[in-house]
Amino acid sequence: MLPNKRNSADRSQRWSFSQLFGLVRRNPLMISRWVLRWAVVGTICGLFAGLYWNVLELITHQLQRFQGLSLLIVMPLAGLIIGLVIHFLGNPGEIAVIVDNIHFRGGRLDARKNPSMILASLVSIAAGGSAGPEAPLVQVTGSFGTWVADRLKLQGEDLRSMSLAAMAAGFTALFGAPLGGAMFALEILHHQHIVEYYEALMPAIVASCASYLVFAAITHLGIAPTWHFPEYRLQNIDDFALAILFGIIGAIAGWIFIAIFRGCDRLFAKIPGPIYIRTTIAGLGLGSLAALLPLTRYFGHEELESVVTTSFSAIFLLILALSKMTAISITVTGGWRGGFIIPLFFTGACIGKAIAILIPGLNPALGAICTMAAINAAVTRTPISTTLLLSKLTNFSPLTPILFASLIGFFLSPKVPLIASQLKSQPEIPN
Repeated sequence: MLPNKRNSADRSQRWSFSQLFGLVRRNPLMISRWVLRWAVVGTICGLFAGLYWNVLELITHQLQRFQGLSLLIVMPLAGLIIGLVIHFLGNPGEIAVIVDNIHFRGGRLDARKNPSMILASLVSIAAGGSAGPEAPLVQVTGSFGTWVADRLKLQGEDLRSMSLAAMAAGFTALFGAPLGGAMFALEILHHQHIVEYYEALMPAIVASCASYLVFAAITHLGIAPTWHFPEYRLQNIDDFALAILFGIIGAIAGWIFIAIFRGCDRLFAKIPGPIYIRTTIAGLGLGSLAALLPLTRYFGHEELESVVTTSFSAIFLLILALSKMTAISITVTGGWRGGFIIPLFFTGACIGKAIAILIPGLNPALGAICTMAAINAAVTRTPISTTLLLSKLTNFSPLTPILFASLIGFFLSPKVPLIASQLKSQPEIPN
């Protein structure tokens, strides 16, 4: 019986780093074709991310004018709109759905969910929900990668790699860190076996670099550091012990956040009726928090700079961190759409700076950044990409203390992750 030519071609297209240089010697045009595909996908993802960001800023500037008690009307109304969008256009899901699709659907992301995700996330983020645009960007760009793979008739690992490359491009556009974005797209899939999709690393890096250049040209973001922390120089080996200490504190904060998140999830699950009832109630809760503590509103991209530069008391920072955890939980479990990476960074910065204030002599920049790293690694199980992202976002040149804190947060994280689908293993894809 003759072998299946299509399956043989699929297998011949797969490659790993151990085969890279051999392929270049034998068929350099094949590598050039793949690199061009990844770069084109990254470029288009960067264009979409730039358009999305500009529209988001336009809507946000209009809604930022509402402050104080007016938020008790504006944010429930925004919640109602979000719920109606999801009710009529379909539930786009969250990051757990993306992870499941990578694991169990061969990396195929459904583009039919994109209209609902785009509209719901724009309203969620612009109105002041404590969730950022990274999750919507990853969903939409990843589904575009799947669409491109279908047009090229790719299957198996080639299709999955194209989806992952596009996901990385979407994530990188927001954070301006191509290597960190590429690693995050792979690392978020597992809490333990983070190298399972290593074949997609090169596609993810190429697409991320292309996306970064396009997004930076459109928005002028991602070139300079996002947040300006006080200068820090690594001169004492004791700072590694402090990084571990802040890593433990960040891991504890991660446990607290997960407990609050699951508590809110149980409460919202008990609310009967269509989803727009839940999203409206969530809007009322978020509006109430924002009226009392304005810094809990929005996802923290600009608000974190206020935490760094303003002389808040330690007690206020701890209250703010706890309130932010609650706001993130209400946002996500209440049906609003967005990601929680930057909000977690905001929370970690509050806690780390508060500890540095309470214990004289500690460097506030070291404390804040290490706690930011640990809480995010504890919740998302992404210690390597968290380290790379924070180094870029804060211009914190000594990478090692951040890595120590990230690893501590990762190793001390709960056995059952917040993103439960991270525990699931990938089934074999038939050839």
